[in-house]
Formats: sequence, C-alpha cells, structure tokens
Amino acid sequence: MVDSISATTATNRIDAGAQMMASNFETFLTLLTAQLKNQDPLSPVDSNQFTAQLTQMAGVEQQLVTNDLLKGLLAAQQGSGLAGAANYIGKDATAVWGATKLENGQASWSYELGANAATATLQVLDSAGKVVWSGDAPSKATGVHDFTWDGKTAGGGDAPDGVYTLKVTAKTGADQAVDAQVLIRGRITGVELYDGQAYATIGKSILPLSSLIALDEARQASTPTTPTEDDPGLMSSIASALNPFKLLS
Repeated sequence: MVDSISATTATNRIDAGAQMMASNFETFLTLLTAQLKNQDPLSPVDSNQFTAQLTQMAGVEQQLVTNDLLKGLLAAQQGSGLAGAANYIGKDATAVWGATKLENGQASWSYELGANAATATLQVLDSAGKVVWSGDAPSKATGVHDFTWDGKTAGGGDAPDGVYTLKVTAKTGADQAVDAQVLIRGRITGVELYDGQAYATIGKSILPLSSLIALDEARQASTPTTPTEDDPGLMSSIASALNPFKLLS
C-alpha cells in the first residue's frame, strides 16, 4: 500500500537527506584532501580516477542545490493550496468520512449499502473508540440513506457534545458481508490548511479534501416563471381573467 505524504513530511525528508548529503560531502572533501597530501610522488593518483572523484563531488553539490529548489517548490505549493481549495466553497459535496460533531443533541450522517442487506447495524463511537450507541439501520436497501442520532446512549443517558464516529455493518441472508460505507453530505462552507493538507467544512464535520468522492454545483431554489408572449395560451387565460367586460358579455 502507498501512503500519502504531506508537504510538511516531504520537506522534513528533504531536510534530513540534505543534512546527510552535506555530512557525506564534508567527509568526501576530507578524504580527498588526505589522499592528495599522502599520495606517492613516484606514483601519483591516476588522472582519470581523480577526475571521477571530482565529478562525484560536483554531483553531490548539485544534489544539495536541487534539494533547496524542491523545498522552494513545496513552499510555493503550500501557499497556493488554500487558494485552490477555496474554489470548493459553496459546492454540494459527498465524502467518505465517519466523524462529525454532536451538538444540541443531534448528529447526522449518511451511509451507503452496495446491495440489499438482511441485517444492517449502526454503531456510534466516541473519540476513544468506545461504542456509545448501537441499533438497526433505518433502511437496509441498496443506496444512500440518512441517519440522525439524538445523542442518547445505549443506557438511555445523554452523550456529551463532541466528535463521534459512525460505523455501519451489513450482511446478506447468507451471512455474507455487504459493502457499506459512511458518508458526509452537504454544502462546503469553508476550507482550511493544516499540516500542508487542505480540509473542508461540511455541516459539523471537518474532513480532508482527499476524502471527497462527489462534487456538484450548489442547487438553487427554483423561481416562479413570468408569463411571456412565448406562451400565448397562458397569456390568453390571464387576459380573460383580468377582463371585467367578459363577465357582462
């Protein structure tokens, strides 16, 4: 499996590599100087070998310069990351993400089932990974469904406000697992940059942009249409209704 690397992690690796190469570079110069001082005057270092050593030294120096340039590119990328993420604000999004906040006794998620399930169980976990509530999913059919938790624990008490995670488990009648995932759906209202990675705010959830799986233009409320001459039937009906003399004819 390949793990993602943030800009900060990449910069740290570049710094570590540069320090190692700089140390090796200094060691190389020390060894080369000692070699020149102690070479046999009757059998000096072969010119081809000496040229190869100088070429290696120049290669190490060039690599150090390249590392500095890479750090500059990463810094520039971090600066433009937030500006690029700002384009997501105002769009309706769907993300594979299970964490959201419980506030005022309410927390909402969506979940998706890849096939019709005979059983489907939802579990709400606190920040420590402890199950605080468990119950049957409101729908076991294929597709995306919404679920709102009222903040009540399994013992009937009220869970404190905070971040909670939803987990879904579904099985067929033959006790085979059904593909299922928890989703966060809603409009992106803000973005922020943390540790070089862009995050979006959807409802009460803050999630990485990499978790988004769908993005749509925000749906606008429909506005009533105004009758025009392009609709003569409608215009005629309105004109008849507004004509007081028609009732007297």
